[in-house]
Parts: sequence; C-alpha cells; structure tokens
Amino acid sequence: MENLFEISFTPAQVNAISNLGLAHVGDGVYELLCRSYLCAKGDQTVLRLHRDTVELVKAPAQAKCADKLKPCLTEEEYAYFRRGKNAHTHTAPKSATPQEYAKATGLETLFGALYLLGRRERVNELFHICMEVFYGV
Repeated sequence: MENLFEISFTPAQVNAISNLGLAHVGDGVYELLCRSYLCAKGDQTVLRLHRDTVELVKAPAQAKCADKLKPCLTEEEYAYFRRGKNAHTHTAPKSATPQEYAKATGLETLFGALYLLGRRERVNELFHICMEVFYGV
C-alpha cells in the first residue's frame, strides 16, 4: 500500500497537475501545519484553536505570508507560486480582495507542489517564516 503521508512525485508528475489541483493539496498541507503549530504552542481551548486556525488560513493572512516569502523563494519555487497566483479562479471570498486571493492561491500552489515533490523540510522552513508574520517566532 502506498504511504500517502510520504508521497514523492517527480517534477514531471507535479507539473502535470493543474494549478488549482496543486492549490487544493497545498490548502490541506497549510491548514494541517497551522493546526499542528497552534497545538504545539500550548494549552488552548478547542474553540480558540479553531478560531486561530481560521484566521491563519484566510486569504488575507495567506497573502501576508506570500509577501514575506517571496524574497526567500528559489526560482523554481517562485514559478510554482506564480502559477497559482495567475490561475483563473473566477471567485474570491468576501473577506479578501482579488489580489489577496490570488496571492493566497499562489501560496497554496507552492505548498502543494513542494509537498508532492517530497520537500517537507523546505515546506516546514517556509511555514515557519510565515508564522513570523503573526507570532514573531
């Protein structure tokens, strides 16, 4: 049985996935990291964990993370981010501007691609840079 926690695609396989397909995976990766990070921070109620997670995964928060990450990205990583940012999503939530939503989709696409490529250490490194935006850690 294939271990989906340790999945590792080739670059050709990742590049064959649509921009929004990569964002779909990246959305889950990013949310799981947020949930894990908040639990590791200490004793909080479930309600507080939920509220904090929701705030971190909203498009405006993800857009702030994307702005912080852009200077840290390699050329290949920035290409994944740009793929997602330029994806035609046709909708945006009321809580975000179209620009914020585009950046958030780019961030999710980047995280999805890196996860599928098996580059978990890099995903973790980039995620911690994101958390500096909110927690200064």
